[in-house]
Amino acid sequence: MSTPDNWQKSSFSGSGDGNACVELASTPATIHLRESDDPTTVLTATRTSLAQLLHGIRSGALITPLA
Repeated sequence: MSTPDNWQKSSFSGSGDGNACVELASTPATIHLRESDDPTTVLTATRTSLAQLLHGIRSGALITPLA
């Protein structure tokens, strides 16, 4: 599977070149994520699975209490 070439930098990243940031690209069926410091490593997810992960993070459902 090839990755897209339309990468976008996160708006939460600092301005200018050389800042560590998350980059995102999409195809009709998938979302691709990578760290700008290591652009050869790409995580790929479906839109549904990424939406479920983000919902779990935002709702706190993925946080495990410290013992």
